[in-house]
Amino acid sequence: MAGNVKVLISPSRYVQGEGAIFEIGRHLRKLGKKALVIGGTRGLAVTREGREKSFGENGLSQIEEIFNGECSTAEIDRLTAIAVQNDCDIIIGSGGGKVIDTAKAVAVYAKAVTVIIPTIASSDAPCSAMSVIYKDDGTIERFLVTPRNPDVVLVDTGIIAKSPARMLVAGMGDALATFFEADACAGSGSPNVARGQATVAAMTCARLCFDILMEYGLQAKIANEAQVVTPALEKVIEANTLLSGIGFESGGVAAAHSLQDGLNILKECHGFYHGEKIGFLTLVQLILEGRPRETLHQVFTFNHQVGLPITLADLKIDGIGEQRLREAVAVSCKPKASVHNHAFPITEELVYNAMITADAMGRRIKSGLPIV
Repeated sequence: MAGNVKVLISPSRYVQGEGAIFEIGRHLRKLGKKALVIGGTRGLAVTREGREKSFGENGLSQIEEIFNGECSTAEIDRLTAIAVQNDCDIIIGSGGGKVIDTAKAVAVYAKAVTVIIPTIASSDAPCSAMSVIYKDDGTIERFLVTPRNPDVVLVDTGIIAKSPARMLVAGMGDALATFFEADACAGSGSPNVARGQATVAAMTCARLCFDILMEYGLQAKIANEAQVVTPALEKVIEANTLLSGIGFESGGVAAAHSLQDGLNILKECHGFYHGEKIGFLTLVQLILEGRPRETLHQVFTFNHQVGLPITLADLKIDGIGEQRLREAVAVSCKPKASVHNHAFPITEELVYNAMITADAMGRRIKSGLPIV
């Protein structure tokens, strides 16, 4: 691909609003006739009434299948077989990240339409053309890049408002990295996930994602804790899901997401959500890049206010020792890792020093001291 070719990828249709689940049928009636709906017990339950009513009104049928809990090759094969045997031409993932990734993979192998109904706003996975496939022991086996993004992503903000606020905050952590990583890729000319350069639209989505978090993030968390839908919550859900989805895929990823590969080898981190780790690692990236004082203060303060990690202790890795932390950094800095999508040479020493500095700054904030 020519170095100056720009590529933007996105879902074909994005639907968001309180009560949106009751309109799902009209968005699918021209795409297929019968759906296999995959989800956990809660993921299926909270969308069932709306699906049944809307499908009945629009002449669609569906069958449900409980997700076994892991987006593994075995689970994908099992669900694909069910879809094929029942002539399902629509695959719906109703739930969180692993359900969503599984549904995307099943739709590929079943040659069906992909529909995503996230019941939490904890990541930008719903809009992306990527599934993370895990081994049965929970470690990553491979990444599946699907031929196209989901055909429909439907987000009922009333359902999201009833989910734990920690999930929304984790989504904000994931979205927090979007602009800074896209900006790094733009500065170095590194390709995005679609192997092209970022369009103006993608960069604008990435920047808007950040601006919404800064302006409305804390308000949205408070609304989520009260289990009510407000304009702030609507904006942040869109930032977490759509804007971050377009921003990361069509803008590119850099240090923050690459560093998470290293943290994943530390068992102490396994109890934290993807976005919680990314929230801290975004701080590390800002220090690695030498971002100005105002930016550091703004983002550290935001993390602290909404409850994202700002220290190693927040991720339970403050006591693992220098050697293990350096081993994690080494995994993150392997050749061709996205940490190298910056306009300057990256070394393990630079990354380690940035991580230690981020931790020190976070501890200062918690002590009521200025960081810069």
